[in-house]
Amino acid sequence: MEIRAAVLTVSDRSARGEREDASGPLLAELLREAGASVVIQEVVSDELEPLAERLRNLADREDVNLLVTTGGTGLSLRDNTPEATRAVVEREVPGLAEAMRAETLRQTPTAMLSRAVCGVRSGALVVNLPGSPKGVRECFAVIRPVLGHAVAILAGGAHEKSP
Repeated sequence: MEIRAAVLTVSDRSARGEREDASGPLLAELLREAGASVVIQEVVSDELEPLAERLRNLADREDVNLLVTTGGTGLSLRDNTPEATRAVVEREVPGLAEAMRAETLRQTPTAMLSRAVCGVRSGALVVNLPGSPKGVRECFAVIRPVLGHAVAILAGGAHEKSP
């Protein structure tokens, strides 16, 4: 199953052009190295409603089966990515976020402060990653082995065997 990804960097400063986006391009590169095609890559602000609307639009696209965000998962008042994600997903996939937090906590104590959310909308897997390049690299390494399987299941191409 081909992974067709959208990469969405959530950052007020990058959206205003005040800071170069380092995590989005890295995430796109990691996805390509994993065999995915990146069909769209954008930077948006942390504003809750426009962010939720953009997540909806991207997840609902027929050419996107994986939507990965970077940024906006911390404790700041402007970190709205988890709330926007919860507002648009139809079902959460908590194991992905739990696995990322558990594994990266071994390397970074602040990983326990991540509020990342993962879920499904319109047959697309939606995954929140941290906003730092280091966090993107570490968290992506955790979920990379299951992305193809998850996308295949969502497409109806792979099913778990019943006991």
